[in-house]
Amino acid sequence: MKHSKTIISLSLLCAVFSIFASGCAGKNTVHSIADLDGKTIGVQLDTVGDTYASDINNAEVKRYFDGSDAVKDLADGTLDAVIVDSDPANVYVSENKGVKILDETFSEEQYAVAIKKGNTELEEKINNALCELRDDGTLDALKENWTGENATKKPYDFQYHDAPTGGRLLMSTSSTFPPYEFISDDEVVGFDVDMMKAVCHKINMELVVIDTDFDLVLSNVVKGDTDVAVAGITVTDERLKIVDFSDPYTTATQVVIVRKD
Repeated sequence: MKHSKTIISLSLLCAVFSIFASGCAGKNTVHSIADLDGKTIGVQLDTVGDTYASDINNAEVKRYFDGSDAVKDLADGTLDAVIVDSDPANVYVSENKGVKILDETFSEEQYAVAIKKGNTELEEKINNALCELRDDGTLDALKENWTGENATKKPYDFQYHDAPTGGRLLMSTSSTFPPYEFISDDEVVGFDVDMMKAVCHKINMELVVIDTDFDLVLSNVVKGDTDVAVAGITVTDERLKIVDFSDPYTTATQVVIVRKD
């Protein structure tokens, strides 16, 4: 009897060891966008990735406030894939060695500044500033400073010669979207923040960044709690029903992150 219990215990121990040795994640089965049918997909709540995932046949969509949490669950085997914007995807993959980005992407999209409907004066100021920043190469320089091999090596100088006299510009964002906005040394930093600092420099205003959940950034503008929302926000027909948008300041694509084979 004692011998029998020992055999059973050893069998259970071997089974548990086998599970951990093989890893909980399992083999990747998503090699193209078409393979997403019927899979469990992680997305950041209320993003374009959320929209794409919701349109995939028989997919189970799991929504997160922070895309990095979705990628961690992907690596652990809870998800089959994550749909997210390309630049954050590169950051997430660099932080999680067990995942990769598929070569196939969704269509290109445009990021813009969300502004309360009817505020044409502010919209015109921002558009003029963006035009100047695009023409003088500042937008490209800012993007280069936050993406690729040269990230954070060429910071932009935002020093005002005189204190801004045009008042404060309140910007809602969500610091869960690197390299566009994230927390570093207890401060929200990133491409979007620097871009809006440059805009405010042009229009002689002081930028005030208000950090919140992504699903609240547009409603803050609608309610008038903030003047603008900037958080890697793609211009869509649905969003145009509740806010106006500036001219685009950069482009992006949605990509699919999967586990490595």
